[in-house]
Amino acid sequence: MPILKYCVLAMVWFNVMLAGWLSIHMLYDPEGWYYFVPGVTDTGLYNQHFIRDIGIIQGFIALAFAIGTFKSERRVELWGAATLWLIAHACFHLWEVAVGICSASVLLRDFPAVSLPALFGIAGTVWACAQSRVSAKRFATAHL
Repeated sequence: MPILKYCVLAMVWFNVMLAGWLSIHMLYDPEGWYYFVPGVTDTGLYNQHFIRDIGIIQGFIALAFAIGTFKSERRVELWGAATLWLIAHACFHLWEVAVGICSASVLLRDFPAVSLPALFGIAGTVWACAQSRVSAKRFATAHL
């Protein structure tokens, strides 16, 4: 079982590092981020305010995953909330392809930064839920 825990923590810390980097880059240098990330220029004109708004969200995602790593009693809520945003973001990318805004090739290009964090978040949150149930059963059994 410890190997599963370390795999989950590796996935979670991937999300922490990616979201943290995105947050810092988007807040500090939104124009640099706009031209650096492949495909972003194809989605619309540069908008500093919008990019920084998303940077703030990415910062909250990084914090939620990081804090949840150390606060096991809050892990399900923190990881679950962050994962919901990641899922919504990935679904939005799928919708853009489904309605013809983007070609299907963008899904592969965007996978490491869009779909993979959502999948990692789902895996981490499911694992955290299972751990929470195990802890609740142990607590209930100990107090009978």
